[in-house]
Amino acid sequence: MTRDNPQAGEPHILTVNGNVRVSAHLTLPAGARACYVLAHSAGAGMEHPFMSAAADELAALGIATLRYQFPYMERRARRVDPPALCHATVRAAVAEAARLAPALPLIAGGRSFGGRMTSQAQALGALPGVRGLVFLGFPLHPAGRPSDARGQHLADVQIPMLFVQGTRDALAERARIEALVARLGARATLSAVEDADHSFHVPARTGRRDGEVRSALLRAVAEWMEALL
Repeated sequence: MTRDNPQAGEPHILTVNGNVRVSAHLTLPAGARACYVLAHSAGAGMEHPFMSAAADELAALGIATLRYQFPYMERRARRVDPPALCHATVRAAVAEAARLAPALPLIAGGRSFGGRMTSQAQALGALPGVRGLVFLGFPLHPAGRPSDARGQHLADVQIPMLFVQGTRDALAERARIEALVARLGARATLSAVEDADHSFHVPARTGRRDGEVRSALLRAVAEWMEALL
């Protein structure tokens, strides 16, 4: 379904299993060329300003989005769900996107934790119809504890991946994310956001506003999707 104002979006309910249902929001602009199944970060749900703005700006670039909640966020709990439930939620969201926009190629991923849960789900078993993964700040390690452990499963992801990473991201030390992408080979692309942290905030001294940074990185996302498809 396409609304006259695509930014208004369409609310939906996803059934994860018989007992678990979560909210979702479809933004489907006229003439969309792909649909991005967009998961939220650990501490902020699908209506966070970054998520809402991303959906609106991607719509203007011809990319539909299906944003959705993980169950813990739906019930306003602080502790994230077990990985298996997160993976099931990702699969339910992908299936719903395919149902709602059957003509569109699917890209999956999301902000931070949501992107990692999506990649884990893909590594365990291919997400039906998903052509590539886009990570908006992949959380490679805890802040102050550089490690590659959280990225080991990516070796089992055999579809193209785009990593959009701030060069000051405390959860993905620049040298480590560059090395990871290099190891993954041709199926992985790194789009570095200069001076940005994990939230894609940049210092005032750069002369750039956060909204400008967000718009630029989303254009890079849309261009990568265009090239992939």
